[in-house]
Amino acid sequence: MLLILTLVVCFIASLVLTPVVKKFAIKIGATDQPNNRKVHQKVMARLGGLAIYLSFLIGYAILQPDSPYMWPILIGASIIILTGFLDDLTELSAKLKLFGQIAAAAVVIIGGVQIDFINLPFDAQLQLGILSIPLTLLWIIGITNAINLIDGLDGLAAGVSSIVLLTISILAALQGNIYIAGLALILLGSTLGFLVHNFNPAKIFMGDTGSMFLGFMIAVISLLGFKNVTLFSLVVPVIVLAVPISDTFYAIIRRIVNRQPLSAPDKSHMHHCLLRAGYSHRQTVLLIYAMSGFFGLAAVMFTLSTLWVALFIMTGLLVMIELLAERIGLVNDQFRPVSNFMRRLNNTRRVP
Repeated sequence: MLLILTLVVCFIASLVLTPVVKKFAIKIGATDQPNNRKVHQKVMARLGGLAIYLSFLIGYAILQPDSPYMWPILIGASIIILTGFLDDLTELSAKLKLFGQIAAAAVVIIGGVQIDFINLPFDAQLQLGILSIPLTLLWIIGITNAINLIDGLDGLAAGVSSIVLLTISILAALQGNIYIAGLALILLGSTLGFLVHNFNPAKIFMGDTGSMFLGFMIAVISLLGFKNVTLFSLVVPVIVLAVPISDTFYAIIRRIVNRQPLSAPDKSHMHHCLLRAGYSHRQTVLLIYAMSGFFGLAAVMFTLSTLWVALFIMTGLLVMIELLAERIGLVNDQFRPVSNFMRRLNNTRRVP
């Protein structure tokens, strides 16, 4: 009961704080100017993530969860918020943003949040040893930037993050992990309150303050929540986060194939491709919500499945993601290896 009450309090707090943050952002000049890479056509206030962060702190103070990870998480989150705030205000260089992300990740790693091992089928376990720290660092920074990259349309990052957080809270509850369920729910309430102001047409953007904070928290919460899952422990959060992870993965492939720097900005992310396919702004966002919901449901089914069913689900999801990427041109219009292979196979079967 306390968890639901706290979720409602966080929702209301975020709902009330977001307009206050909007006025503050405009006053200090933390605004987003339209350009040829962006969809919006007018100057918008950023810093919306500050409302999410403050509401999260209110929820944390109400719940007061007893955990050795409490202070490392709060300190790491505060470093991320500071980094995002400075970026929304002055547009930090990529190196300075990465430095802030590494510093935040280092705090939680030192505080004990690490991937020490990966559970495998048939009761096997892969001990990571010296690879534990770099893999944990890579996960946190990777997910932080994955959520940051999908923040390209009104309500997209907030909505996808909300679906991810709801899925995590359900899975944590099924495992009896009340601490993770509580963290996910107070962050969910805080994000939903902001989403009311951020859904198309948005009145405020979350900015890097919000997208990096949500990415960082989701990365840490998923690590703590799923490290002990019996079957393929690291696969569960990957399925939950399939939309932002696949968008980031194909962005890297796209830059390699097109011989561009990995940090080069472009307009070929999933939401850009769907817009070019003829979907409206709102339809694109709702489609990606539906994809996130589908992967969330798949993650729950995967967790409850037997080994062979889990393998079937995992294989099916990988093929579906690749076919979707090829269909909408996430890499480019010519990069369609699986579609071409299936076409050749089909033509071969028709030959007498």
